[in-house]
Formats: sequence, C-alpha cells, structure tokens
Amino acid sequence: MAKLSEEIAAYERMQDLLETDHFGEWVVVHDGELIGTYGVFEDAALTARRRFGRGPYLIRRVGEGPVTLPASVLYGLR
Repeated sequence: MAKLSEEIAAYERMQDLLETDHFGEWVVVHDGELIGTYGVFEDAALTARRRFGRGPYLIRRVGEGPVTLPASVLYGLR
C-alpha cells in the first residue's frame, strides 16, 4: 500500500495544474508520473490495466476526492 501512497502524493503535487487544465477528466498516475487524461473512467482503467497489469497505479477523477472500493470489487479484478 506504500506504493499507492506515493502515487497519491504525486497526484497531489500535480493537482492544481490538473484542476486548471483537466477538471472532471480521469487521470492515471504510475511511478509518480501522469500517464494520461481520459474523458471516461473505462478508458483510464483499460489503459492502466493494459500497461501496468494489476498495479499499483492511481486512477482518479480530477476535482473529486478519493474513492475507496470495497474488497469485493478489488478481489473481483483478479
């Protein structure tokens, strides 16, 4: 979980610029870098899974707070 915390910290460093340029879009952050911005969650998730497998990576909608998925959803992704 420490790695995910690093991705969250990276997002927070970019947050002001992202909210200015990409408010409401979905972003993928991996290894502290912005991988891309997407209009819909499904495109962000598909890109993240194809490039990085099971992660860790961060997918977040710019301008909204973090969402914690229930374990049943997380384990269903295996």
